[in-house]
Amino acid sequence: MRILKSHPSYNKLLYWGKTISITALSQMVVQGLGFLCGILIIRLLPLEEYALYTLANTMLGAMTMLADVGVSNGVMAQGGKVWQSREKLGAVLMTGLHLRRKLAFWSLIVTTPILFYLLLHNGAGWLTSFLIVLSIIPAFYASLSDNLLEIVPKLHQDIYSLQKNQISVSIGRLVLSAILVFIFPWTFVAILASGIPRVLGNIKLKKIAYNFADESQKPDSIIRKDLMAIVKRVLPSSVYFTFSGQISIWFISLFGTTMALAQVGALGRISLIFNLFSALFGFLIVPRLARLPNEKHILLKKYLQTILLVFVFYTGLALTISLLSKEILWILGEKYSGLEYELILSIVGFCVSALAGVSFSFYSTRGWIIHPIIVILVDLSAVVSGVFIFPISNLKGVLQFNIYVASILCLMNLLYSLIKIKSIKV
Repeated sequence: MRILKSHPSYNKLLYWGKTISITALSQMVVQGLGFLCGILIIRLLPLEEYALYTLANTMLGAMTMLADVGVSNGVMAQGGKVWQSREKLGAVLMTGLHLRRKLAFWSLIVTTPILFYLLLHNGAGWLTSFLIVLSIIPAFYASLSDNLLEIVPKLHQDIYSLQKNQISVSIGRLVLSAILVFIFPWTFVAILASGIPRVLGNIKLKKIAYNFADESQKPDSIIRKDLMAIVKRVLPSSVYFTFSGQISIWFISLFGTTMALAQVGALGRISLIFNLFSALFGFLIVPRLARLPNEKHILLKKYLQTILLVFVFYTGLALTISLLSKEILWILGEKYSGLEYELILSIVGFCVSALAGVSFSFYSTRGWIIHPIIVILVDLSAVVSGVFIFPISNLKGVLQFNIYVASILCLMNLLYSLIKIKSIKV
């Protein structure tokens, strides 16, 4: 034992063991609560209401992406350079928050009319549509700052405080959903039950972040210029991918049935099982990738290790879920029975998208951005060709289409990451 403790790598291994254990345990609780909350809503909401809930949540994600368009990646990249200085990190954070609020206004202008139309198109009345749109506001308000605020404790690896706050928010969502949706099984109530705890958790998150970042700092014009350089380059592709990223939902909502919309939303909830590893990656690996020196051999080694780890994990989890497909569908309820093959397609699509996301996170935190015209042309080619190959008016066809498009984007991100690493001269 003494020999083991005296080994130069002992303290490092001990640190990583404790960090991963605490993070994994906390994320198991967070994701477990999120999964239970999702299943609860699936079971409590009528099929028609869950279809509207799926549509509203998808649009909320689109609104959040349009209010970001590269700001969070820019803050991570800039913050990774000055994370040891409270004042400089505060300036980066305040600049990012200021820019995010401006982008949020335009996000609302663009997405609100689209959501209203799609709700009406899928059978919601005018009053119901209005209430659903209003119910999104609390969650959208919290989203304007929470993922930027999380960057600060992530860079400082203050994982405990961050995850404690996440657990509190998850418990709040589960309790409110169980009480309110049981009494009032309506879409806007379910969305409010998720949004209100998120607003309260956002208040606590600010206190955590401001322990490491000086909140009195004013937005800095130089930092803003650097962030805007990223935003301008990312904006076209971000706007495009805001809608193309959930194209299966849009196709089903426009050309499919209400039942198919509810089914694709319910199957998507199973992917919450995968979020544990995604959260671990976001907490432990992405910030460290951002802090790595710009040296070819180090980046290549870490990148390949990360890709291999993600691939092995997701492949194993996908195989496990496919073997337990009937039992998993039983959890969703009788309304979603008989969708074993569709469940497997949904999980495969998520795995491929997750692998693409890992590569994107890697190169975006390095400040590397694929030219938006290239990204849009590649994806648009995949989408257009996929429309002719797969029947997008039914659930099975849309899920196959989703795998096809995600595979092409995954290949593009993998190749771009390797090309950028190889181009480093050091």
